[in-house]
Parts: sequence; C-alpha cells; structure tokens
Amino acid sequence: MDARDRLRRYLVQRQEMGESELFLDTMTVDDVMKAIGAINADSSGNVASSSSDWREAMRAEPPQKPGAIESHADTVELFDDNLMRLSSLKAIENAVAKCTRCRLYKTATNPVPGEGNPKAELVCVGEAPGANEDATGRPFVGQAGQLLTKILAAIDLTREDVFICNVLKHRPPGNRNPLPDEVAACSPYLVRQLELIKPKVIVAFGTFAAQTLLDTKTPIGKLRGAVHQYHGIPLVVTYHPAALLRNPAWKRPTWEDVKLARRVLDSPRRA
Repeated sequence: MDARDRLRRYLVQRQEMGESELFLDTMTVDDVMKAIGAINADSSGNVASSSSDWREAMRAEPPQKPGAIESHADTVELFDDNLMRLSSLKAIENAVAKCTRCRLYKTATNPVPGEGNPKAELVCVGEAPGANEDATGRPFVGQAGQLLTKILAAIDLTREDVFICNVLKHRPPGNRNPLPDEVAACSPYLVRQLELIKPKVIVAFGTFAAQTLLDTKTPIGKLRGAVHQYHGIPLVVTYHPAALLRNPAWKRPTWEDVKLARRVLDSPRRA
C-alpha cells in the first residue's frame, strides 16, 4: 500500500473519531509520515519506505535490548515489572501522575488515568484524552462525555457503575494520532487496570481503541456486531461518541452494539 492509501486510511480513522480538522502542532512532515506508516527510520537514522503499521512497530525487536523501546532520548520497559505489580487503581493513578515514559507528559496539562467503579463489570475504553479531558483530568467529558452518559443510561447504567478510561493517559498535542512508542509506553497501565478490575465485558469506543485492544487492522465497520475476546474478556466494538455527534446515522448501530454489550453483561459469567 502506498503513502497516499495510508494517508487516506489515516484520515478516515480520524473522521470516524468525529474530527473535522487535522492539527499537526509541532510535528514535522517526517513525524506525520511516520505516524501514518508511510515511512520509518532505519538504524542509521535515514528515512526509508515501510509496509508496516504501528502495531508491527510495537512487535518489532528494538535495537537496545529485549523488552525496551525507543522514545526520543529515553528508554522505557515495554511491560515494566514495577507497573505490573501496582496493586490498586489508585496506585496506577499515582503512577500515571508521575509518568515520564513517553513525550506526552511534557505537553499535557493533566494526566487522565480513568475513573469509575473499581469493581465494574463493564469497562469503557476510548482512544486518548481530548482538550476537555486534558483540562479536567477526567475521561469522556464535554459533549462526547455527555453522550456517553446517555448511551450508558440507555442500557440502565450510570458512569458510577462502570469504569471509563483511554488507551493513552495523556493528551496527544492537537488530538493527533497516538504514535507507536506512546502506545507501547502507556499500554501497561491499561493492561493492569483491566487485570485489577476483571470486568465482565469491555466496550471499545472508536477505531483506535478497538484496533489496539484486538491487535488488528480490521475496519471498525467489520469489527462491530460481534463479541470478540481480550485475554478471555468479552469485548464489543462500537463508534466513538464524538463520531456520533457528527454522524447521527451511526446512532442506530451504536444502540445495537451497546444492547449486545448489555446481553453479555446479563449472561452468566463463565467459570
């Protein structure tokens, strides 16, 4: 797939997230091209063409040592044992507040670790904090958050009943697409949150959250309507609330998706 096709797919993904504008902030052209998988840098620092996407970059063996990834001048462990030993959601929140594992803490106003019921049977996972979330330190606020509250109410749940979080815990500048090393650096927090909560079902809101959790490039339209598995936890995919604000036609399929999640929630838990 050439760079134009990759750019098209990238822009479609952002549109599905409900965005109508693209902000590059301080990103260089090379940064953007790397973000969409059109180019990557070889070990000598030269730019070369690539057929891989960010998931393949995450799986690729890094140049420093096994288990490490490169994040500018810093090296972080992909699944740091210390993070995996965090024993509570509060401990994760404190760790996120001090996190410097990727560049995003430098530009974010507040960390957004997630919030809700520590014993929730349903966990909502989005992509990353936006401007409102960055300002408040809370996930899914503003118009998209209000719509999420209504979506939950439609299946007889409140925000207090569930746990709400994002793949990333700091806002990418200008809401740009998360970069591979940012996802890799932040993933242990989400993994550990899900391990501690042990939900009965996960709802992935939007293309990015769905493709990240399921480790796939399959479009969201093909992921919807089925119950997937995330390490043994049923996972349902639907559109991001921000996308529904600009695409009202997606409200009906989203309703079908959350009803599916409700049926999983109401079913007997497997032993």
